[in-house]
Amino acid sequence: MSTRVEIAPDVTVDEADISEDFIRAAGPGGQNVNKVATAVQLRYDARAADLPDAVRARLIRLAGQRATKDGVIVIEAGRFRTQERNRADARERLLALVARAAEPPPPPRKKTRPSKGAVERRLKAKAGRSSVKRLRGRVTED
Repeated sequence: MSTRVEIAPDVTVDEADISEDFIRAAGPGGQNVNKVATAVQLRYDARAADLPDAVRARLIRLAGQRATKDGVIVIEAGRFRTQERNRADARERLLALVARAAEPPPPPRKKTRPSKGAVERRLKAKAGRSSVKRLRGRVTED
């Protein structure tokens, strides 16, 4: 039996949809970095997951380059020196991404127009600046 992590009332992540591969981490670490596979590559199949369609679409869009063409989200974690901490970090990042996708989208922006008085004041100020710059020109003696 697999466990499910609840993100929102209708959004859950099934542990069975997550696969992990351990790879060698890049960066400093001495001889140990060449011998031990501590970094984790987490894969989450968003297309096959039991998610609402709107959440699935937002999740793949938010994942950006981390999502493959097949809808698999790949998260690599190698910040820490142990497999367990990297594994927990990758899972936290995946759950945060799914939680962000589960949030409702913001309401659409309402277009506004400047008032008639604001337009008149702006045009009057522009005309004033224009006359000041025109009068700064070279003085000709006739």
